[in-house]
Amino acid sequence: MNKVILVGRLTRDPDVKNTTTGKAVATFTLAVDRRFKNKDGQKETDFVPIVVWGKQAELAGQYLSKGSQIGASGRLQVRNYEAQDGQKRYVTEVVADEITFLSSPNRKESTGGYQQAPAPKKDNNMSAMGLDEDFHLMADDDDVPF
Repeated sequence: MNKVILVGRLTRDPDVKNTTTGKAVATFTLAVDRRFKNKDGQKETDFVPIVVWGKQAELAGQYLSKGSQIGASGRLQVRNYEAQDGQKRYVTEVVADEITFLSSPNRKESTGGYQQAPAPKKDNNMSAMGLDEDFHLMADDDDVPF
């Protein structure tokens, strides 16, 4: 079984390219904090290269930027190539088949800048939303207790 699930933040904007057949591929690095502190009491972080293909790659390029928090699941891949100096190089990366936006997405503007995506409209009328009275809407993610 080869399954990887990661949660972290992008260290840079995704680099999106198209193959000669027109399929989109996005690459970026995900900073993932380790669960435990080292012997000096400091948290350590792993920097994991991520590759995403197809529609997910297009969406990553459109909505993700440096600092965006995502969840990524996929498989670990180790590949090799011969460098210009003749040495064999190995690359270990995660080929993600699913990414989940965990922070508010940004939209790239035509000017090259970023703009926060508009927040969805909140409707506090419970019956209009088909919710019973025991269900309580939370103002935003900051109210989640975990």
